[in-house]
Amino acid sequence: MPQTTVPKTTAPKPVVLIAEVLSPATIEALGPDFDVRQVDGTDREALFSSLADADAVLVRSATKIDAEALSHAPKLKVVARAGVGLDNVDIQASTKAGVMVVNAPTSNIISAAELTCGHILSLARHVPAAHASLAAGQWKRSAYTGTELYEKTLGIVGLGRIGALVAARMQGFGMKIVAFDPYVTGARAQQLGVELRTLDELVAEVDFLTIHMPKTPETTGMIGAEQFKAMKKTAYVVNVARGGLIDEAALREALVAGEIAGAGLDVFTSEPPAEGGSARELLDLPNVVVTPHLGASTDEAQEKAGISVARSVKLALEGDLVPDAVNVAGGVIDPFVRPGIALVEKLGQIFSGLTTSALTSLDIEVRGELADYDVSVYRLAALKGVLSNVVSENVSYVNAPLFAEQRGIEARLIVEKESPEYRNLTTLRGALADGTVLTVAGTLAGTRMVQKIVGINGHDIEVPIETHHIVMQYTDRPGIVAVYGQKFGEAGINIAGMQVARREAGGQALTVLTVDSRVPEELLAEVGEAIDAKVMRSIEITEV
Repeated sequence: MPQTTVPKTTAPKPVVLIAEVLSPATIEALGPDFDVRQVDGTDREALFSSLADADAVLVRSATKIDAEALSHAPKLKVVARAGVGLDNVDIQASTKAGVMVVNAPTSNIISAAELTCGHILSLARHVPAAHASLAAGQWKRSAYTGTELYEKTLGIVGLGRIGALVAARMQGFGMKIVAFDPYVTGARAQQLGVELRTLDELVAEVDFLTIHMPKTPETTGMIGAEQFKAMKKTAYVVNVARGGLIDEAALREALVAGEIAGAGLDVFTSEPPAEGGSARELLDLPNVVVTPHLGASTDEAQEKAGISVARSVKLALEGDLVPDAVNVAGGVIDPFVRPGIALVEKLGQIFSGLTTSALTSLDIEVRGELADYDVSVYRLAALKGVLSNVVSENVSYVNAPLFAEQRGIEARLIVEKESPEYRNLTTLRGALADGTVLTVAGTLAGTRMVQKIVGINGHDIEVPIETHHIVMQYTDRPGIVAVYGQKFGEAGINIAGMQVARREAGGQALTVLTVDSRVPEELLAEVGEAIDAKVMRSIEITEV
């Protein structure tokens, strides 16, 4: 009897959707095991249609992957952003949908550092203005007399990876490098050949200032009118990091008034700068050098970004650990452990918001029933939370230990079964460079697993974690609550919750407020002075 041959069926390849123009090397890095398709990601209807059977989508900055797009992607496992920023990807919606988000956090650091150096050189030697003058048929050598960088002082605000690269490159010009970064230890600065300063000391000393900080409520406008007034009239400022770190209106006033000599800008609060806006008014000033957000705009950076995310997509679809995932932790995590990851990361943010100097060591102490499980991911979550609003790069569960190591932070996980007061308790305990020790503790409460802060520096509290908190420490005495309650009320700040903890009457009291909106720094300082607060901090929690 003749044998019947049954045709072999080939499993369909995972579909990888390329939504924007990426380098050929990106496609090569994916390899032959994927069905690679292309679509114009700015055409929403075409995008939605193509997402229907996509396992992964690769984007740059023009394609928006939001909740609506995700609702059209039932099979989607990965969103990959070929670059650093993630403004066009809704991370929270992606996490809710079980979709991993990856980016290329180191792809542009060399390009951004080199552009910073280019702006410094252009300002020192008036290169753009001299070029424009000569191209217009003029020969004005004396009008463009510049300054040497040799033996001048460069101030770097933010000594992360890009700041460190700038320092190394400008040392080659014989510049003295000073830096302000409250999260960098003296040992790390010494390693880089950099001297640490306070921000006030730095702005008064430098000939050139460049800023490399993440954009947070605390860092927005951190170089403003006060700093410009304190600078030398011959000093220059450079911003290739984030628009808004330098107060643009104050910068224009300082340039027009001659308080500083010039500025080099690659980023703006509004991009492109809108007519009538503060950024647009800077473009017409003769002592300003501008570029249209070119920090990552090199062939090398674009290729690195594409190859990096292609590798991440390949790892994710093959079920392997993805180093550049920004919204998931790698490895197999027990369902009992997983709910605590977000809690620990938020405790890290609170801890970071309360620090008074650089962190040198951090203990992550886990007590209770969780001691029977592998909770090593809590160490990663704590470091990610502590560092997320500290470094200018995106922090993931995998690169957080590297950032900690670069800053000289030793982190260890301590697991104990005994937990007298709570079913499970996680405490972050850190030693700071100024000799103080800071502790923040939290737990998941009830069947709904409500995330709560339950301790700060030995004060027992129980406050659900929300977006906006104020932490105050002051000498306990009658009438204090009325003072800050009135001041916040007059400013339109609604207090949604409050808890006061004290160890003894007349001693130090610690109050944690939950408020409905961010509290301006000026108001915070005013209230702190009114109640003679030892600690007065506003903490904004970023969703994780």
